[in-house]
Amino acid sequence: MTSLTPTVSASDSCQASPYDGEVGTPTPPAKHHLTRRTFLALSAASLGGLALYAGEISRHELSIEEHNIHLARLPDAFRGMRIVQISDFHYAEYTEPYFLKEMVRQVNRLRPDMVVLTGDFVSFGPMPRSFGRAHAPECAAIMSEIECPLRYAILGNHDCIIGAQYVAEPLREQGIPVLFNTAVALERDGQRLWLAGLGSICTDESYPEHAIPRAAVSGGEPVIVLAHEPDILPEIAKFKADLMLSGHTHGGQVRLPFLPPLQLPEFGKDYVEGLFRHGPTQLYVNRGIGAVGVPFRFRCPPEITVLTLT
Repeated sequence: MTSLTPTVSASDSCQASPYDGEVGTPTPPAKHHLTRRTFLALSAASLGGLALYAGEISRHELSIEEHNIHLARLPDAFRGMRIVQISDFHYAEYTEPYFLKEMVRQVNRLRPDMVVLTGDFVSFGPMPRSFGRAHAPECAAIMSEIECPLRYAILGNHDCIIGAQYVAEPLREQGIPVLFNTAVALERDGQRLWLAGLGSICTDESYPEHAIPRAAVSGGEPVIVLAHEPDILPEIAKFKADLMLSGHTHGGQVRLPFLPPLQLPEFGKDYVEGLFRHGPTQLYVNRGIGAVGVPFRFRCPPEITVLTLT
């Protein structure tokens, strides 16, 4: 009897033969070369994705930052007072109406005792002054939806450049007082806390000697100073201010890993974001809501600050 040995053809095999051509000679693996065109295409796709994230996602990721602020001279009647600070809105260039309304909704949800708006409601550049002037009333109308018994504003450098009156008047018409080198006394149970607001140092309109009351300098009463540009902190400390609230820097706006902020504005280079102290005066720098120069934020989200006085 003749035994039958089954034969397997190449088409029936579960695996293709590792050999091609002469027996014992393996086929070399295919080499994939990264061409210049492929590299440029991948780079463009990466940059496009980063721009999309920075412009549409990161720029709209509101962050709520909460801090307890101890003021040695704070009267008992004001202990536990919750202040919300918002800043640098740059409405219409590039901040959209829906995003500003979302910010207002989140502020109202926090139910603060006071809301302070520390400047730059609109922008100067790249659009002309007329653009900011035209949109200032729209911005003020949205701000009027903030539900809080105490609402105060100051102007930023962009506001002053396009014309302070074009920004201040719409805010006042909406019931939001604008403090321009002046102060107001907040009273509770016969005790006082002063709130002083300055003009912009960038346009030579900041006069703390006029705004900060003598009762705070020599009388021992506490004062909170609203000053758009943070780098005047050493000057404000000379007046024994207890707390200074600023914006202006946007926190750097675009923060690349392992690098300092690429561009910071004048009078916003020494104190970029967060809490600082100079002598008797504490400073908080808010990162702001909007963007300038480019419609991007990266690793630097827009900020709503909640400060509880203790």
